[in-house]
Amino acid sequence: MADGRKAVVLLSGGMDSCVCAATACKQHGAHNVALLHASYGQRTESREARAFCEIADFYGIEQRLMVQLDHFRAIGGSALTDASIAVPENGLGSDGHGSAIPVTYVPFRNAHFLSVGVSWAEAIGASAIYIGAVAEDSSGYPDCRPEYYRVFQELVRVGTRPETQIEIVTPVIELKKNEIIRKGIELGAPLHLTWSCYQNDEEACGVCDSCLLRLRAFSEAGVPDPIPYRRDRQAAPAQPGIRSTTWN
Repeated sequence: MADGRKAVVLLSGGMDSCVCAATACKQHGAHNVALLHASYGQRTESREARAFCEIADFYGIEQRLMVQLDHFRAIGGSALTDASIAVPENGLGSDGHGSAIPVTYVPFRNAHFLSVGVSWAEAIGASAIYIGAVAEDSSGYPDCRPEYYRVFQELVRVGTRPETQIEIVTPVIELKKNEIIRKGIELGAPLHLTWSCYQNDEEACGVCDSCLLRLRAFSEAGVPDPIPYRRDRQAAPAQPGIRSTTWN
């Protein structure tokens, strides 16, 4: 049964945030869920915005907020927002992760997203903010660690009205990517509407970190990835759990 509280979900349009939306809809009821999307000058911002809208339509959620955080492009320092920095390809190590924080890390990005989320949640009386941070199977981003959200939770407590009670909820943070897929399937999440690629809009490249993690996860989960990948590119060097053939 839905608990009746209102919740804000930070929905990028990716797989992890989509499963967060599915979780929030089950916990609170879709009519109590508000969806927030932030474009920040990333290479695939229009494609991610489309995924956001399609997922929102899937759940019939009308309370939506789309914000433009253009300052990230001016700040730079990330391959996702700076065209002069190439998106790495076939860069995962043998364990499926890079050995250092990759150039696709956007400096302190999630704090900006959460700040907008907290402001909106307080304004509309929401008591929870869902974010799809993943610790173990992420690309090594420091703002995806559990301790990051524990500290931010305290910031929310001291920085809002005394009567405001907003919980930061990270329902997939301790899960592996393949477990997130299984959870999404269990919840009926529209994974076919999600987008993960760092650099392409129509067909996922299949070779950036995000695509490789996603492909490996679907392979480990034993289900086909429903989004299109470039068919004219040979497969990347085999990674654990990724078939070295063309992608579906």
